[in-house]
Amino acid sequence: MLSTKAEIRKAMLGGALSLAGIAIFVGLAIFALLLSSGVSSILATVVEPYILRVLRFTLLQAVLSTLLSVVLAIPLARALARQQHFPGRVWIIRLMAVPMGLPVLIGALGLIGIWGRQGILNSLLLNLGIGQPISVYGLFGILLAHTFFNMPLACRLMLAALERVPAEYWLMANGLGMRSRSVFRFIEWPVLRSAIPGVAGLIFMLCATSFTLVLTLGGGPAATTIEVAIYQALRFDFDPGRAVALSLLQIVLTAVILACLALLPAAGDEGVTAGKAIRRPDGRPIGARLSDGGVLVFATLFLGLPLLSIVAAGLRSDLMKLVREPIFWQSTATSLGISIAAAVLALLMSMTLVRARHALLQSSRAPSIRVFTAAMGGASSLVLLVPPIVLATGWFLALRDFGDAGVIALILIIAINALMALPFVMRILEPAFGIHKRRTQKLAASLGISGWARLRLVDLPALLRPLLTAFSFAMALSLGDLGAVALFGSDRFVTLPWLVYSRMGSYRTNDADGLALILGLVCLLLTIAGTMGSARREATYHG
Repeated sequence: MLSTKAEIRKAMLGGALSLAGIAIFVGLAIFALLLSSGVSSILATVVEPYILRVLRFTLLQAVLSTLLSVVLAIPLARALARQQHFPGRVWIIRLMAVPMGLPVLIGALGLIGIWGRQGILNSLLLNLGIGQPISVYGLFGILLAHTFFNMPLACRLMLAALERVPAEYWLMANGLGMRSRSVFRFIEWPVLRSAIPGVAGLIFMLCATSFTLVLTLGGGPAATTIEVAIYQALRFDFDPGRAVALSLLQIVLTAVILACLALLPAAGDEGVTAGKAIRRPDGRPIGARLSDGGVLVFATLFLGLPLLSIVAAGLRSDLMKLVREPIFWQSTATSLGISIAAAVLALLMSMTLVRARHALLQSSRAPSIRVFTAAMGGASSLVLLVPPIVLATGWFLALRDFGDAGVIALILIIAINALMALPFVMRILEPAFGIHKRRTQKLAASLGISGWARLRLVDLPALLRPLLTAFSFAMALSLGDLGAVALFGSDRFVTLPWLVYSRMGSYRTNDADGLALILGLVCLLLTIAGTMGSARREATYHG
């Protein structure tokens, strides 16, 4: 695809410009944080009892959420791996993909509908005469919500690992008459043991940087994470010094987590297989079927009831009244504009970085070129090191002297949402680009097809599906995001997630339920559109 020197130079220039833009945008935010407070005052603030308490709670809830998600995912993944032919299996697997495409705020509303004070479970407990209903707020609610969103992710990744076990293993297990305990000990556990560190590390990272769930379900100062404390320091206390100290502490924490993830061993290869059909010996006994059925029913209810609650509560609201309100159309237009612009920007940055990486690898194998290539690949991970709320804090502090930021705030939110989607977009586009390059590069060069003609006739038809998939994912992520807009949101600058959150805060729960249903359906339709026609993604995380 990159056959001429001129095309290689253009690709390298585009990648360098994207890398520089990302580095400058993130660097200026960090510089604004450092400039807003001196090193001595930052150190003094970090050791405050309140900051240390927030750090302890952040780590505690992340550890407990990770343990719950992984421990509950193991029997669920085993049940789906053992029972491969029962009716509805594919729909259970698809159900586990729904929380991944659902905006976090909408999922929190669904959990409140089941576990909240007026929810189904508490109403049942009150009818049974139990006088102390379950409280969904505080540590319990945070753990419940993190498990709701992350257990399906862990299960799908573990299920993918178990389904890669060669059929010859099961043939030998059948021949030896191995029971369920032996199968788990000698076949399943070695596979899961190699996959669990990476899965647990990813979930821990997601929980340690959680913002919207903790903001919605935290329940006060005793249940506050670092990112929520940053938001509170700026929006409620207007204490820039504390916000800066918390932001830098968050960067250090995420850097340590990413470093630990890099040290984790990769999942092992289960070996060469002849591709025979899998016939497991441990899923046929009646006891195994009953236990697996119980696990699957529990998981279906745990994931499905909050989703049904969202639909039921949304349908009970006055949807026609909501869609007639000017604020609804204003927030919808703002959200769609931001999400489309962020998705386009994420695609442009990803394609320039991917093309530049392949161009550099094609032009030279020098160590300096490899370092530059690695930097372009790592650029998409900067948003993991500097989370969106920290980026927003840095730019909020940089722009606070300019009064009403208006248009600048809109541009910043688009840029932050694009960076948030960048890792997922590159994960989709880079493999597709590499495969297409290997298939068409020599033929296009031999035919003399280059430039616009090759883009129109060769590249675009082949890459259209992954481009649309990446676009839909990026748009759904941006459309449901509350983190970046949390600091810049106002009465004149409202997105759909911010409107839902503000209606919840003003106790207009019926309106919040109706808006949540609309927003959730749009995001789920975008996610479904992105996964159509790709059965291989049934057991992987999109983003």
